[in-house]
Amino acid sequence: MREIVLDTETTGFEPESGDRIVEIGAVELFNHMPTGATYHQYINPQRRMPAEAFAVHGLGDEFLADKPVFAQIGQAFLDFIGDAKLVIHNAAFDMKFLNFELKKMGLPQIPWPQAIDTLAIAKQKFPGSPASLDALCRRFGVDNSKREKHGALLDSEILAEVYLELIGGRQPDLVLAPQRSQKSETSQAADSDWRPRPRPTPLPSRLTEAETEAHTAFVAKLGDAALWLKRQ
Repeated sequence: MREIVLDTETTGFEPESGDRIVEIGAVELFNHMPTGATYHQYINPQRRMPAEAFAVHGLGDEFLADKPVFAQIGQAFLDFIGDAKLVIHNAAFDMKFLNFELKKMGLPQIPWPQAIDTLAIAKQKFPGSPASLDALCRRFGVDNSKREKHGALLDSEILAEVYLELIGGRQPDLVLAPQRSQKSETSQAADSDWRPRPRPTPLPSRLTEAETEAHTAFVAKLGDAALWLKRQ
């Protein structure tokens, strides 16, 4: 199963009000294990970065000026994610921005069922507890010391670790139950019918002659109803 852990950075909160994506970062998982494949792209928002956005992301107008606009990278982004599930923290926010840009380009929008919202998972699993990415890092002991500024790729890598903890641990494929044999069904059926056969040569008795005589005398005192007499 292929999954893409994804994060975006934006100039603000509402694409309809002119805010735009300035960075996309994504990490590929296969069967819940990182493959090493990533997607990372800075994007020119074609507007000045608000001071509050610069404080959060550290991305300035000069840095973003020579970066491609979304229309230049949209198809490549879709090609990377394909039909994989998208693991996103607060998925509604990122999906809103991504689909706004894709719609402008006339490209297919990402359907909501394709997203896995780790914020919703955390709130359901730990009701009433803080569910921010930093709070979940503290809960699970995930190192986020490099997260001085919000960066899409770094946040995706951190979220991948948090996601694996949310779904049951960093080794989700670890199976503690006994492993089934690789034998064929015919072979397994034959094994189930197996019964031990009598020894061709009985084992010699470990009783001494004195022990045998003592036992015989003891049984004789019990009379004809003695169990040992019935088994002979």
